[in-house]
Amino acid sequence: MILIIVTAFFSLIGLIILHELGHFVLAKKFGVKVEEFGLGYPPRLFGKKIGETIYSLNLLPFGAFVKIYGQEKRAKGPRSFGAKPFWQKALIILGGVVSFWIVAAILLSIVMGLGVPSMIDDEEGGILKDPKVQIISIVSNSPAEQAELKLGDAIKNVKCQILDAEINKVKEVQESIDICKGQETVLTIQRGRDIFDVSLIPRISHPKEEGPMGVALVRTALKSYPWYQAPNEGTKATAALTIAVIRGWGMVFSSLFQGKGIPPGVEIGGPVRIFELFVDVGTLGVNYFLQFIALISISLALINILPIPALDGGWLLFLVIEKLRGKPLNDKIVQKISITFFFLLIALMIWITIKDIIRLF
Repeated sequence: MILIIVTAFFSLIGLIILHELGHFVLAKKFGVKVEEFGLGYPPRLFGKKIGETIYSLNLLPFGAFVKIYGQEKRAKGPRSFGAKPFWQKALIILGGVVSFWIVAAILLSIVMGLGVPSMIDDEEGGILKDPKVQIISIVSNSPAEQAELKLGDAIKNVKCQILDAEINKVKEVQESIDICKGQETVLTIQRGRDIFDVSLIPRISHPKEEGPMGVALVRTALKSYPWYQAPNEGTKATAALTIAVIRGWGMVFSSLFQGKGIPPGVEIGGPVRIFELFVDVGTLGVNYFLQFIALISISLALINILPIPALDGGWLLFLVIEKLRGKPLNDKIVQKISITFFFLLIALMIWITIKDIIRLF
């Protein structure tokens, strides 16, 4: 587990470094002076100036940063960020966001070559590699959560007083659990390489959308592509996952605006929860691990492009406003707005993290 956590930590740090590298590369491409490219956050441990840019290693190992001349504080001169045309400034800002999608496409291309976990129908037959029924969502305070089932767990067998059934399809789980409602039921679970039994009592009475156990299930199998098809399939998978994440967000916000709260099976988590999921997914194999990193990368791209000050989308919003006004915004006002939203985002992250820690105990 320690190895998975360390790998997850460096994977997330790597995503942030590549994000900043996207800004860096396009700034250099368009002739904007880059004052510093740093790994980690200050205070600085080491720095070396190569050309006009300082490359630094900093004490706090939680990401990276790029300091572009004239971006945060307006400056004069042809090498300044503000001196460049609108489209170049927009591309420099979007460079970091696009890098997240590029990383996701590369990772998913690798997964497509190794074998991608794909959802399949119960009726799909033929030659299937490692078909299984897996848990993709667990409702809070449900029998499944109380039995400590985890996302990605595969159900291999369902056994109760009047039933003992091997599982290969989602329908078989649903029919078996329906028969075993109200009885102590033993599920044979595969988690990574481990196979073990878990006991729970499926509910007789339950919310319609939750089911007796409180889980959402899919049937999956590994599907691989030859090397020359993998990049195309990885790119298509990146687009499909992006659309799926947007739809998921839309469902959550729609439910919140209607006063229904967060939909069952959906949870909001911070860094602690993300590392929990990394551990869960890491036990399933490298395919699932890489796929999860790709999903995180896509989510970070979508978060960063939101028109919120302190994020890339916020900087883009300021650029658009300046373009429409035909004159620059007041630097002090922009800085105050950005700093305010930065601390609001930090406060939100701390609040979510505290909730995650309380949930653990």
